Amino acid sequence: MKRVCISLAVVLATALAGRQAVIHAQNPNLRWVKAAPFPEPEEELYGATANGKMYVIGGFASGGKPAAAMVYEYDPAADKWTKKKSIPVPVHHQAQTVLNGKIYVFGGCERPLTGPGAGGWAPVDNAWEFDPVADSWKALAPMPGKRCSAIAENVNGKIYVLGGATTMDNTTDTAFNGQGPARVLGTNQMYDPATNTWANKSPMPTGRNHAFSGVVNGKIYVIGGRIGHGFVTTSSNTDVVEEYDPARDTWGVAKARMLTPRSGGGWATYNGKIYVSGGEIQNERYNAAYRSLDAYDPVANRWEILPSLPGAVHGNAVAFIGNKFHTVSGKMEGGGLPDLPGKATADHSVMEMPTGGTQ
Repeated sequence: MKRVCISLAVVLATALAGRQAVIHAQNPNLRWVKAAPFPEPEEELYGATANGKMYVIGGFASGGKPAAAMVYEYDPAADKWTKKKSIPVPVHHQAQTVLNGKIYVFGGCERPLTGPGAGGWAPVDNAWEFDPVADSWKALAPMPGKRCSAIAENVNGKIYVLGGATTMDNTTDTAFNGQGPARVLGTNQMYDPATNTWANKSPMPTGRNHAFSGVVNGKIYVIGGRIGHGFVTTSSNTDVVEEYDPARDTWGVAKARMLTPRSGGGWATYNGKIYVSGGEIQNERYNAAYRSLDAYDPVANRWEILPSLPGAVHGNAVAFIGNKFHTVSGKMEGGGLPDLPGKATADHSVMEMPTGGTQ
Protein backbone atom coordinates (compact mmCIF):
# COMPACT_ATOMS: atom_id res chain seq x y z
CA MET A 1 0.00 0.00 0.00
CA LYS A 2 2.84 2.37 0.89
CA ARG A 3 4.50 1.70 -2.44
CA VAL A 4 1.27 2.48 -4.29
CA CYS A 5 0.90 5.79 -2.43
CA ILE A 6 4.45 6.77 -3.34
CA SER A 7 3.80 5.90 -6.99
CA LEU A 8 0.64 7.95 -7.04
CA ALA A 9 2.49 10.89 -5.50
CA VAL A 10 5.19 10.68 -8.16
CA VAL A 11 2.60 10.55 -10.92
CA LEU A 12 0.75 13.54 -9.46
CA ALA A 13 3.94 15.56 -9.05
CA THR A 14 4.98 14.77 -12.59
CA ALA A 15 1.59 15.81 -13.93
CA LEU A 16 1.65 19.09 -12.03
CA ALA A 17 5.17 19.84 -13.21
CA GLY A 18 4.06 19.31 -16.79
CA ARG A 19 1.19 21.75 -16.53
CA GLN A 20 1.80 25.10 -18.20
CA ALA A 21 1.33 28.39 -16.38
CA VAL A 22 -2.07 29.88 -17.19
CA ILE A 23 -3.40 33.11 -15.77
CA HIS A 24 -6.76 34.79 -15.94
CA ALA A 25 -6.94 38.49 -16.72
CA GLN A 26 -8.18 40.23 -13.59
CA ASN A 27 -8.38 43.82 -14.88
CA PRO A 28 -12.03 44.97 -14.50
CA ASN A 29 -11.52 47.52 -17.29
CA LEU A 30 -11.20 44.78 -19.88
CA ARG A 31 -14.57 45.03 -21.58
CA TRP A 32 -16.00 45.06 -25.06
CA VAL A 33 -17.43 48.16 -26.70
CA LYS A 34 -19.16 48.39 -30.06
CA ALA A 35 -17.76 50.19 -33.11
CA ALA A 36 -19.17 50.75 -36.60
CA PRO A 37 -20.64 47.45 -37.92
CA PHE A 38 -18.90 45.79 -40.85
CA PRO A 39 -20.70 46.69 -44.11
CA GLU A 40 -20.57 43.24 -45.76
CA PRO A 41 -20.66 40.45 -43.16
CA GLU A 42 -18.50 37.53 -44.27
CA GLU A 43 -16.23 34.70 -43.17
CA GLU A 44 -12.57 34.01 -43.96
CA LEU A 45 -11.65 37.65 -43.39
CA TYR A 46 -8.17 38.77 -42.37
CA GLY A 47 -7.19 41.94 -40.56
CA ALA A 48 -4.15 44.19 -40.87
CA THR A 49 -3.12 47.59 -39.52
CA ALA A 50 -1.31 50.09 -41.71
CA ASN A 51 -0.82 53.82 -41.20
CA GLY A 52 -3.09 53.87 -38.15
CA LYS A 53 -6.05 52.26 -39.91
CA MET A 54 -7.42 48.73 -40.00
CA TYR A 55 -7.87 46.83 -43.25
CA VAL A 56 -10.21 43.86 -43.56
CA ILE A 57 -9.40 41.72 -46.59
CA GLY A 58 -10.83 38.57 -48.17
CA GLY A 59 -14.18 36.84 -47.80
CA PHE A 60 -15.35 33.39 -48.80
CA ALA A 61 -18.66 34.31 -50.47
CA SER A 62 -21.22 31.61 -51.21
CA GLY A 63 -23.89 30.49 -53.64
CA GLY A 64 -21.46 29.66 -56.45
CA LYS A 65 -20.08 33.21 -56.56
CA PRO A 66 -16.36 33.96 -56.88
CA ALA A 67 -14.50 34.71 -53.66
CA ALA A 68 -15.43 38.11 -52.25
CA ALA A 69 -11.80 39.30 -52.20
CA MET A 70 -12.95 42.62 -50.76
CA VAL A 71 -10.89 45.29 -49.04
CA TYR A 72 -12.36 47.64 -46.43
CA GLU A 73 -10.55 50.40 -44.58
CA TYR A 74 -11.58 51.34 -41.05
CA ASP A 75 -10.76 54.82 -39.77
CA PRO A 76 -10.95 54.81 -35.95
CA ALA A 77 -11.06 58.62 -35.76
CA ALA A 78 -14.25 58.75 -37.82
CA ASP A 79 -15.51 55.27 -36.80
CA LYS A 80 -16.15 54.67 -40.49
CA TRP A 81 -15.64 51.93 -43.08
CA THR A 82 -14.60 52.74 -46.67
CA LYS A 83 -14.47 50.17 -49.46
CA LYS A 84 -11.21 49.93 -51.42
CA LYS A 85 -10.11 48.11 -54.57
CA SER A 86 -10.56 44.33 -54.38
CA ILE A 87 -7.79 41.76 -54.74
CA PRO A 88 -7.14 41.63 -58.53
CA VAL A 89 -7.58 37.84 -58.69
CA PRO A 90 -10.40 36.96 -56.26
CA VAL A 91 -9.27 34.45 -53.63
CA HIS A 92 -10.18 33.37 -50.12
CA HIS A 93 -7.93 31.90 -47.40
CA GLN A 94 -4.98 34.08 -48.43
CA ALA A 95 -1.88 34.79 -46.34
CA GLN A 96 -1.03 38.42 -45.62
CA THR A 97 1.22 40.70 -43.61
CA VAL A 98 2.22 44.37 -43.40
CA LEU A 99 5.63 45.85 -44.15
CA ASN A 100 6.50 49.55 -44.41
CA GLY A 101 2.88 50.61 -44.68
CA LYS A 102 2.10 48.18 -47.53
CA ILE A 103 0.01 45.02 -47.26
CA TYR A 104 1.37 41.88 -48.89
CA VAL A 105 -1.03 39.12 -49.94
CA PHE A 106 0.04 35.60 -50.92
CA GLY A 107 -1.73 32.61 -52.42
CA GLY A 108 -5.20 31.58 -51.35
CA CYS A 109 -7.87 29.61 -53.14
CA GLU A 110 -9.91 30.93 -56.03
CA ARG A 111 -13.36 29.84 -57.10
CA PRO A 112 -13.55 29.71 -60.91
CA LEU A 113 -17.08 29.28 -62.20
CA THR A 114 -16.09 26.46 -64.58
CA GLY A 115 -13.29 23.95 -65.00
CA PRO A 116 -10.87 22.60 -62.37
CA GLY A 117 -11.46 24.15 -58.99
CA ALA A 118 -15.03 25.17 -59.74
CA GLY A 119 -15.98 23.79 -56.33
CA GLY A 120 -14.19 26.76 -54.83
CA TRP A 121 -10.84 25.31 -53.85
CA ALA A 122 -8.20 25.96 -56.50
CA PRO A 123 -4.92 27.02 -54.80
CA VAL A 124 -2.98 29.81 -56.50
CA ASP A 125 0.59 31.13 -56.38
CA ASN A 126 -0.25 34.82 -56.82
CA ALA A 127 1.58 37.44 -54.76
CA TRP A 128 0.49 41.07 -54.44
CA GLU A 129 1.50 44.33 -52.82
CA PHE A 130 -1.36 46.63 -51.80
CA ASP A 131 -0.68 50.32 -51.25
CA PRO A 132 -3.47 51.59 -48.95
CA VAL A 133 -2.64 55.26 -49.56
CA ALA A 134 -2.77 54.97 -53.36
CA ASP A 135 -5.48 52.27 -53.21
CA SER A 136 -3.55 50.26 -55.80
CA TRP A 137 -2.32 46.69 -56.29
CA LYS A 138 1.00 45.55 -57.79
CA ALA A 139 1.76 42.00 -58.91
CA LEU A 140 4.89 40.43 -57.39
CA ALA A 141 6.93 37.36 -58.26
CA PRO A 142 4.63 34.35 -57.78
CA MET A 143 5.22 31.95 -54.91
CA PRO A 144 7.26 28.87 -55.88
CA GLY A 145 4.16 26.72 -55.29
CA LYS A 146 0.41 27.07 -55.02
CA ARG A 147 -0.90 27.31 -51.47
CA CYS A 148 -4.12 28.04 -49.65
CA SER A 149 -4.58 28.98 -45.96
CA ALA A 150 -0.91 29.67 -45.24
CA ILE A 151 0.29 32.36 -42.84
CA ALA A 152 2.72 35.23 -43.51
CA GLU A 153 4.91 37.21 -41.10
CA ASN A 154 7.72 39.71 -41.66
CA VAL A 155 11.00 39.93 -39.78
CA ASN A 156 13.69 42.51 -40.58
CA GLY A 157 12.28 43.37 -43.99
CA LYS A 158 11.84 39.79 -45.16
CA ILE A 159 8.48 38.00 -45.38
CA TYR A 160 8.06 34.34 -44.45
CA VAL A 161 5.09 32.38 -45.80
CA LEU A 162 4.53 29.19 -43.82
CA GLY A 163 2.33 26.13 -44.03
CA GLY A 164 -0.97 25.96 -45.86
CA ALA A 165 -2.48 23.27 -48.04
CA THR A 166 -2.44 22.34 -51.68
CA THR A 167 -3.85 19.65 -53.96
CA MET A 168 -2.38 16.19 -54.18
CA ASP A 169 0.04 15.63 -57.03
CA ASN A 170 -1.61 15.24 -60.45
CA THR A 171 -5.08 16.06 -59.14
CA THR A 172 -7.47 18.97 -58.88
CA ASP A 173 -9.75 19.81 -55.98
CA THR A 174 -12.59 18.02 -57.78
CA ALA A 175 -10.98 14.81 -56.54
CA PHE A 176 -12.12 15.87 -53.07
CA ASN A 177 -15.71 16.69 -54.03
CA GLY A 178 -15.02 20.39 -53.79
CA GLN A 179 -13.97 20.12 -50.13
CA GLY A 180 -10.58 21.68 -50.59
CA PRO A 181 -6.88 20.94 -50.93
CA ALA A 182 -5.91 17.80 -49.06
CA ARG A 183 -2.11 17.95 -48.84
CA VAL A 184 -1.10 19.87 -45.72
CA LEU A 185 2.26 21.65 -45.94
CA GLY A 186 5.13 22.56 -43.67
CA THR A 187 6.62 24.71 -46.42
CA ASN A 188 8.59 27.78 -45.32
CA GLN A 189 9.53 30.24 -48.07
CA MET A 190 11.03 33.70 -47.71
CA TYR A 191 10.08 36.60 -49.95
CA ASP A 192 12.49 39.52 -50.25
CA PRO A 193 10.62 42.68 -51.34
CA ALA A 194 13.90 44.44 -52.15
CA THR A 195 14.79 41.92 -54.87
CA ASN A 196 11.33 40.48 -55.61
CA THR A 197 12.70 36.95 -55.15
CA TRP A 198 11.85 33.82 -53.19
CA ALA A 199 14.06 31.40 -51.24
CA ASN A 200 13.30 28.11 -49.51
CA LYS A 201 13.89 27.97 -45.76
CA SER A 202 13.81 25.29 -43.07
CA PRO A 203 10.38 23.59 -43.18
CA MET A 204 8.02 23.83 -40.24
CA PRO A 205 8.18 20.66 -38.09
CA THR A 206 4.37 20.41 -37.87
CA GLY A 207 2.73 20.90 -41.24
CA ARG A 208 -0.55 22.76 -40.84
CA ASN A 209 -3.03 25.22 -42.31
CA HIS A 210 -5.61 27.61 -40.80
CA ALA A 211 -3.00 28.45 -38.13
CA PHE A 212 -2.47 31.53 -35.95
CA SER A 213 0.87 33.34 -35.75
CA GLY A 214 2.85 36.31 -34.51
CA VAL A 215 6.33 37.83 -34.24
CA VAL A 216 7.95 38.65 -30.88
CA ASN A 217 11.63 39.60 -30.43
CA GLY A 218 12.47 38.71 -34.01
CA LYS A 219 11.08 35.18 -33.84
CA ILE A 220 7.98 33.77 -35.51
CA TYR A 221 5.50 31.72 -33.50
CA VAL A 222 3.11 29.40 -35.34
CA ILE A 223 0.14 28.49 -33.17
CA GLY A 224 -2.46 25.77 -33.54
CA GLY A 225 -4.10 25.21 -36.90
CA ARG A 226 -5.28 22.16 -38.73
CA ILE A 227 -3.52 18.93 -39.66
CA GLY A 228 -4.56 15.76 -41.46
CA HIS A 229 -6.43 17.47 -44.30
CA GLY A 230 -6.86 20.98 -45.50
CA PHE A 231 -10.56 21.61 -45.22
CA VAL A 232 -12.85 18.69 -44.46
CA THR A 233 -14.22 17.01 -41.35
CA THR A 234 -11.48 14.39 -41.38
CA SER A 235 -9.02 17.15 -40.44
CA SER A 236 -7.92 17.69 -36.86
CA ASN A 237 -7.06 20.80 -34.87
CA THR A 238 -3.68 20.91 -33.16
CA ASP A 239 -2.56 22.81 -30.06
CA VAL A 240 1.15 22.74 -30.98
CA VAL A 241 3.10 26.03 -30.74
CA GLU A 242 6.44 26.20 -32.58
CA GLU A 243 9.13 28.89 -32.64
CA TYR A 244 11.12 29.82 -35.75
CA ASP A 245 14.31 31.90 -35.68
CA PRO A 246 14.77 33.48 -39.13
CA ALA A 247 18.28 34.69 -38.29
CA ARG A 248 19.44 31.10 -37.82
CA ASP A 249 16.83 29.44 -40.02
CA THR A 250 16.10 26.99 -37.22
CA TRP A 251 13.06 25.75 -35.31
CA GLY A 252 13.25 25.53 -31.52
CA VAL A 253 11.63 23.11 -29.12
CA ALA A 254 7.83 23.13 -28.91
CA LYS A 255 6.42 25.81 -26.62
CA ALA A 256 3.48 25.80 -24.17
CA ARG A 257 0.49 24.35 -25.98
CA MET A 258 -2.67 26.27 -26.75
CA LEU A 259 -5.36 26.07 -24.10
CA THR A 260 -7.77 24.67 -26.69
CA PRO A 261 -6.73 23.13 -30.02
CA ARG A 262 -8.38 25.20 -32.70
CA SER A 263 -8.03 26.71 -36.16
CA GLY A 264 -9.51 29.29 -38.50
CA GLY A 265 -9.80 32.30 -36.17
CA GLY A 266 -8.22 35.74 -35.96
CA TRP A 267 -4.89 36.81 -34.45
CA ALA A 268 -2.79 39.89 -33.78
CA THR A 269 0.31 40.87 -31.78
CA TYR A 270 0.67 43.69 -29.27
CA ASN A 271 3.17 44.52 -26.54
CA GLY A 272 5.03 41.22 -26.80
CA LYS A 273 1.94 39.01 -26.73
CA ILE A 274 0.10 37.13 -29.48
CA TYR A 275 -3.68 37.31 -29.20
CA VAL A 276 -5.70 34.39 -30.57
CA SER A 277 -9.46 34.78 -31.00
CA GLY A 278 -12.38 32.67 -32.14
CA GLY A 279 -11.82 29.74 -34.45
CA GLU A 280 -13.57 26.50 -35.22
CA ILE A 281 -13.66 22.78 -34.66
CA GLN A 282 -15.15 20.22 -36.99
CA ASN A 283 -15.19 16.45 -36.96
CA GLU A 284 -17.55 13.61 -37.79
CA ARG A 285 -19.83 14.39 -34.82
CA TYR A 286 -20.08 18.15 -34.56
CA ASN A 287 -19.14 21.49 -36.06
CA ALA A 288 -18.78 24.63 -33.96
CA ALA A 289 -17.12 28.02 -33.48
CA TYR A 290 -15.32 29.39 -30.40
CA ARG A 291 -15.71 32.56 -28.30
CA SER A 292 -12.27 32.20 -26.75
CA LEU A 293 -9.75 35.04 -26.56
CA ASP A 294 -6.34 34.00 -25.26
CA ALA A 295 -2.94 35.69 -25.26
CA TYR A 296 0.39 33.89 -25.56
CA ASP A 297 3.49 35.40 -23.96
CA PRO A 298 6.57 33.85 -25.62
CA VAL A 299 9.01 35.27 -23.08
CA ALA A 300 7.17 33.74 -20.11
CA ASN A 301 6.01 30.82 -22.29
CA ARG A 302 2.52 30.97 -20.84
CA TRP A 303 -1.07 31.59 -21.87
CA GLU A 304 -3.50 34.14 -20.50
CA ILE A 305 -7.30 33.82 -20.62
CA LEU A 306 -9.10 37.06 -21.52
CA PRO A 307 -12.81 37.96 -21.59
CA SER A 308 -14.54 35.95 -24.30
CA LEU A 309 -15.58 37.46 -27.61
CA PRO A 310 -19.13 38.87 -27.76
CA GLY A 311 -20.12 35.82 -29.81
CA ALA A 312 -18.67 32.60 -31.19
CA VAL A 313 -17.12 33.13 -34.62
CA HIS A 314 -14.59 31.74 -37.02
CA GLY A 315 -13.01 33.53 -39.95
CA ASN A 316 -13.09 36.86 -38.10
CA ALA A 317 -10.70 39.69 -38.97
CA VAL A 318 -8.54 40.88 -36.08
CA ALA A 319 -6.06 43.74 -35.64
CA PHE A 320 -4.67 46.17 -33.09
CA ILE A 321 -4.95 49.90 -33.68
CA GLY A 322 -2.70 51.26 -30.96
CA ASN A 323 -3.63 49.32 -27.83
CA LYS A 324 -7.18 48.62 -28.99
CA PHE A 325 -8.01 45.09 -30.11
CA HIS A 326 -10.59 44.92 -32.91
CA THR A 327 -12.53 41.80 -33.93
CA VAL A 328 -14.66 42.14 -37.04
CA SER A 329 -17.38 39.96 -38.59
CA GLY A 330 -16.89 36.20 -39.13
CA LYS A 331 -19.27 33.27 -39.34
CA MET A 332 -21.18 32.35 -36.17
CA GLU A 333 -20.65 28.62 -36.62
CA GLY A 334 -18.10 26.22 -38.07
CA GLY A 335 -17.09 26.59 -41.69
CA GLY A 336 -18.20 23.10 -42.68
CA LEU A 337 -21.87 24.03 -42.40
CA PRO A 338 -23.83 25.50 -45.35
CA ASP A 339 -23.17 29.17 -46.12
CA LEU A 340 -26.67 30.41 -45.53
CA PRO A 341 -27.70 34.08 -45.33
CA GLY A 342 -27.48 35.54 -41.84
CA LYS A 343 -24.79 33.19 -40.60
CA ALA A 344 -22.08 35.87 -40.79
CA THR A 345 -22.19 38.71 -38.30
CA ALA A 346 -21.66 42.44 -38.87
CA ASP A 347 -20.40 42.81 -35.30
CA HIS A 348 -17.34 44.99 -34.77
CA SER A 349 -16.20 44.94 -31.16
CA VAL A 350 -13.23 46.60 -29.51
CA MET A 351 -11.33 45.93 -26.27
CA GLU A 352 -8.74 48.39 -24.98
CA MET A 353 -5.67 46.70 -23.53
CA PRO A 354 -3.57 48.35 -20.79
CA THR A 355 -0.26 49.49 -22.20
CA GLY A 356 1.62 47.71 -19.43
CA GLY A 357 -0.07 44.33 -19.96
CA THR A 358 -3.43 42.66 -19.39
CA GLN A 359 -3.15 41.06 -15.94
